[in-house]
Amino acid sequence: MIDEPPLLTIAKSTDRPDAKLVEQFAGVPTSFICDAMGGQGALDWRIKPIGPSALLGVALTCHCGPADILALSAAVARCRQGDVLIAATDGHHGTAVVGDLLLGIAKNRGAVGFVTDGLIRDRADVEALNLPVYAMGVCPNSPYGYGPGTVGLPIVCGGRTVGSGDIVIGDRDGIVTVPYARIEEVLARLEEVKAAEAEMLKKVKAGLSEVAKAKDLLKGPRVKFV
Repeated sequence: MIDEPPLLTIAKSTDRPDAKLVEQFAGVPTSFICDAMGGQGALDWRIKPIGPSALLGVALTCHCGPADILALSAAVARCRQGDVLIAATDGHHGTAVVGDLLLGIAKNRGAVGFVTDGLIRDRADVEALNLPVYAMGVCPNSPYGYGPGTVGLPIVCGGRTVGSGDIVIGDRDGIVTVPYARIEEVLARLEEVKAAEAEMLKKVKAGLSEVAKAKDLLKGPRVKFV
């Protein structure tokens, strides 16, 4: 006879980036960070802020599956200061995955944000928490708590693989994650992106009216006017 699977599978420990590394992403637009990662890094565009949008922290992942909250409850019980809880629901939109009470407990434990590819509920009370919350939307239907699920293991949320210990950045454009193994590489590249953006912005404000790449292309043999 096959043994019953565990209700929860939980990673015993997680490598977390030094707080000084995390702080270097403060105030950086998500678009800059994506540019520093080759144009990638954002979760599904439909995951948008409900309440405050400025978010920066370290991912603590959980896989809840459809209509279930057990793994998220365990993740909240294990979260610590500076964590961003990221709950994968397999894109389930029939029920919410969380409401204001569990999110309030998470905030009390030091969580600095919440992200899900599912839905939340209790919108007014969630907004009153002043905790950055990102979701696909809002629905009053309530979840169950049966499992199975995982905490601290890699998940797929919003079409992107996310691991605990990754850096999570959010603004009004959406959510971007920086893999733990790439943090220093991305920070180094980010300095180049910032410099290039600043130089281009200076030119635009000074009256730049031509698009350099298009200018040369339009004069060349690869374009046909009809």
